[in-house]
Amino acid sequence: MIIVKTREEIELMRQSALVVSKTLGMLAKEVKPGVTTNQLDKLAEDFIRSQGAIPGFLGLYDCPSTLLCSVNEAVVHGLPTDRPLEEGDIVSIDCGAIMNDFYGDHAYTFEIGDVAPETKKLLQTTKESLYVGIREFKLGNRVGDVGYAIQKYCEDQGYGVVRELVGHGLGKKMHEDPEMPNYGKRGRGKKFLEGQVVAIEPMINLGTQKIKQLKDGWTIVTRDGKPSAHFEHDVAIIDGKPEILSTFAYVYDALGIESNEEDEFRQKALSL
Repeated sequence: MIIVKTREEIELMRQSALVVSKTLGMLAKEVKPGVTTNQLDKLAEDFIRSQGAIPGFLGLYDCPSTLLCSVNEAVVHGLPTDRPLEEGDIVSIDCGAIMNDFYGDHAYTFEIGDVAPETKKLLQTTKESLYVGIREFKLGNRVGDVGYAIQKYCEDQGYGVVRELVGHGLGKKMHEDPEMPNYGKRGRGKKFLEGQVVAIEPMINLGTQKIKQLKDGWTIVTRDGKPSAHFEHDVAIIDGKPEILSTFAYVYDALGIESNEEDEFRQKALSL
């Protein structure tokens, strides 16, 4: 059952999402060669608590960490380790926070120094596909419209679209209805509703779409060992149109990147 939110609840969810956005922005300054994902995990937990929020992943489904850090061929759910990040790596950092009883859930894939051109293009395409999907999250459309748009955009450029892992509804629980696959057929699936909030999160591989889980019971990797990228936003339907509750603006501010990619999805001005 889809749980729609009131305008007041959506604003509370925006606050939750922005805690995660600010956490990713803080981490953007720390993601560099020589740093371990365990160190990033500790920084994130301390920062989230300093914002008056609670880490959303820690303890959820027995998750042992605040962050899920997926390096190179890891798609998602990578557990933090003591392995130092190296020049040329990429790391997807997925983070959650609970504030006002609502979850925020948000991810960004970072480049560590100079990465291979083909990997850089994978990240660019995956992030672009996120916004391609968000455009389809509007009143009158269905789940399949979002999945189809993401799938077509990425497969047309030769990438593998992961099937087994999906986005999801979001609210007082981390995972609510509906599931939001990154593949599908137009006009299929549940119809979107005013006040609905979802996490849209393309997980796209440089090579095969096929994946496997490591023995740690968490980390999902590509079967061919090629890199994977992951970007995620929390999005609500307000006045029939998609409104992004999270933002990459804090990441971009930390990295000195100028972007207007979120402008079309933001009715309220964002003050950093």
